[in-house]
Amino acid sequence: MKVDAGITSDLDHAGAQARALEELGYAGLKSIETAHDPFFPLLLAAQNTQSVDLITGIAVAFARSPMTLANVGHDLNAASKGRLKLGLGSQIRPHIKKRFSMPWSAPAARMREFILAMHAIWDTWYEDKPLEFLGKFYTHTLMTPFFSPTNIEFGRPKVHLAAVGPLMTEVAGEVADGLLVHGFTTEAYLRDVTLPALQRGFAKAGKSRGNFEIAYPVFSIKGRDEKEIAIETKKMREQIAFYGSTPAYKPVLDSIGASDIQPELNAMSKQGRWEAMGDVIDDAVLDKFAVAGDAATIGREIKSRYGDIIDRTSAAYTELASDEAQDFISAVSE
Repeated sequence: MKVDAGITSDLDHAGAQARALEELGYAGLKSIETAHDPFFPLLLAAQNTQSVDLITGIAVAFARSPMTLANVGHDLNAASKGRLKLGLGSQIRPHIKKRFSMPWSAPAARMREFILAMHAIWDTWYEDKPLEFLGKFYTHTLMTPFFSPTNIEFGRPKVHLAAVGPLMTEVAGEVADGLLVHGFTTEAYLRDVTLPALQRGFAKAGKSRGNFEIAYPVFSIKGRDEKEIAIETKKMREQIAFYGSTPAYKPVLDSIGASDIQPELNAMSKQGRWEAMGDVIDDAVLDKFAVAGDAATIGREIKSRYGDIIDRTSAAYTELASDEAQDFISAVSE
């Protein structure tokens, strides 16, 4: 199992941090799209590392067009000599329409077409095929040599898709190269919902699990003693409660027989009772979502629970010092 780390969005420090994280033994570096662009840090990482994978986890697909992401994906993959994993996510309707002022409809179907459109564009650049993509949501029919990149030796980047629900997960299995599992996930949901949905997608495309990657940033409660663990446990209860309050995530709670707490959490969220929501998450629910202990213990527990399911992980919401990072990586990889 490979272990990934997050990279800062601070462009003054991203390059040096990327180099240090690679030296520590991390297999991949993830850049997220929140308050900053997710691609600039990875360009600096590409210039300061040799072998580590570079991952957007995630970039918002529907905030862009297939052509713009095909361009950015190509350039970063070429700059990193084939190390980019273009992690995409749909975001949610209010953000796409109100923040990005972009269209929203049928997210799973739109995402499927979005990725296929990028494939068509890349096939034009790398295999000299005519660009004739005519879809319901996207149409791309014009590409001239002036707009076609010539540094094509590393081909197209791998595309990883973030998904929670079975429809989007099935799309990932059909048209993507990997799945980015949301941290708000349980082992039962992975086995009973996620994996069957991926298999349906594989069957549609005539694919197998083979080279497909599943990455899951497991919720982790790190502490060197009981006091530290108690502080981090409180934060984790609140984090789980925050996600659990969202109706779209109710099926994940269903997977562990905890669906009855979702309406309560949702009501409390509307009242702004964010800290009190954490008290709703009892020890049984907490254990289904998170692992706890020192870095080595967390690593061993992740491998024990998910070693036969996932290919990549990280200790989500956990900052690791250099010695802890090496303990964590060793425990997951041994």
